[in-house]
Amino acid sequence: MEPVSTAYTIGLGSEVDVRRKARAARHMPLLKIKADAERHLEMVRLCKEEHPTARLVIDANQAWDRSLLEKLLPGLRSYGVELIEQPVPRGADAQLAGLSSPIPLAADESCTDRSSLHGLQGLYQYISTKLYKCGGLSEGLALAKAARQLGFGLMVGNMGGSSLAMAPAFIVAQHCRFVDLDGPLLLAADRHPAMAYMGAQLGAPPPALWG
Repeated sequence: MEPVSTAYTIGLGSEVDVRRKARAARHMPLLKIKADAERHLEMVRLCKEEHPTARLVIDANQAWDRSLLEKLLPGLRSYGVELIEQPVPRGADAQLAGLSSPIPLAADESCTDRSSLHGLQGLYQYISTKLYKCGGLSEGLALAKAARQLGFGLMVGNMGGSSLAMAPAFIVAQHCRFVDLDGPLLLAADRHPAMAYMGAQLGAPPPALWG
C-alpha cells in the first residue's frame, strides 16, 4: 500500500483560534474547514490569509440549503475551494436536483452504505466513506467499488479516533482522491504503536498496530 496525504481539519471557533490553527497547519497542504449557516466565507478567508498556499475543502455539516449554497458558490470558488462536503441536511438532498455547481459536492451523512448510492446520483459528485457509518472495512470497500462504478469520486473520512481507527480506513484511502484521516493528529495522545504521520503524509499501519 502507498502512503496517502491527509487533509487537516480546522473547526469552528473564534477568529483568534481559527487563525492560530491555520497558521500552525502551514505544513499541511490540504485544509478541511468546518462551516455552519452563519460562518462560511469568513472561515475560508481566515484560513486562506494564514495559509495562502493551502488547498481547501469545506464541510458544511448539513447546515445550508440550496439558496445559501448558490449565494456562496462564487465566493468559495474565488478562494479555490475544491470540494463542498454535505451542504444540505440528510433527507433534504433532492433540493440539489438541477444545480450546476462549479465545485463538486460530496455526500457524507447522506451516504451510509451501498443502498444509499442510487438516491444520490445526479445530486452529488463525490461520496465520503466512513467506516463507522457503513459498518466496517468490508462494506467500506464494497461501497467504494460500487460508487466508482456509478461515476462518483471518492473521499474517505473519519469521526475522530486513534491510529487503530485510521488503519482500516487507510486501505479505503488507496482508492480515494480526497483523504481525511487526521483523527490522531487532533488527539492529545495516540495509542502505541501508532501510524506514522510525517506532516500530511500517512504511511501504512505497522503490523504491531493492526496485524
